[in-house]
Amino acid sequence: MLSGLVLFNFLTFLRFMPKRPLSQSPSSAAENRLRELCPLLFSETLLLVIQMSSIRNAVPRKAHKERAQPNSRKKFGILEKHKDYVQRARAYHQKEQTIQKLKEKAAFRNPDEFYFKMIKTKTVDGVHKPESQANKYTKEELMLMKTQDIGYISQKAQAEKKKIEKLTASLHFHRNSSNKHVYYAEDREEARQIKLKISEKGKSPAVEDLPNDIKRKIAASYKELEDRKSRVKELDNIYADMTLQKELQKKGRKRKLREDEIVNPTSRPVYKWRAERKP
Repeated sequence: MLSGLVLFNFLTFLRFMPKRPLSQSPSSAAENRLRELCPLLFSETLLLVIQMSSIRNAVPRKAHKERAQPNSRKKFGILEKHKDYVQRARAYHQKEQTIQKLKEKAAFRNPDEFYFKMIKTKTVDGVHKPESQANKYTKEELMLMKTQDIGYISQKAQAEKKKIEKLTASLHFHRNSSNKHVYYAEDREEARQIKLKISEKGKSPAVEDLPNDIKRKIAASYKELEDRKSRVKELDNIYADMTLQKELQKKGRKRKLREDEIVNPTSRPVYKWRAERKP
């Protein structure tokens, strides 16, 4: 009732408000006329009404949830919402446009069009597959590539061997320097105790006195040495296999020897070429 009365008074003010005199500003004229017609607007009661309306927005209201699938249609799954329909419709139209573009390309294709994949591919179960690349290179080209690969493997093996020699020399220097540590004793009894301590531990007490970071570096160096040795062994095996494959590609009749024909037994296959007279 109070808010309705305030609204009625305000509308009446807007309807019957006379023109303001020239000497009076628009804000002051409107304020004076509003005070005359609607004194309730400037009272404490109106402020209370405004505060109550703002408090009303803080009261929890009922959450309006989306409609669920009816019980009679539970077998069809979750009820589709509008956003689900939009996503499905976009996917459908995208596929439709793709099919339309393919139809246009097929309709406007050039019958005289040619490219080499037309004769270098074949269709297997509706899938285009290129022809085999087994005979792509000649024997001379394969021999050249084998030679380059063997040279690369040999270069890497030599580099690893040099690193192993350098690492072994540094660790050997450290081992020798630790063994040459000189101990001083005041009498025979103290010297006997030092010898007994060294023999029990199996290494010099100088190594035990090293800082922890130095010990970790030494252990890491030994591990690196073992890894590089195993890598060199693998590279040597690869080098031997590639060399054998390269020799087998050369001309001449050859056969693989049986185990009882091999003089020095080895885990690798051994071949023997037939002797040919050179011109």
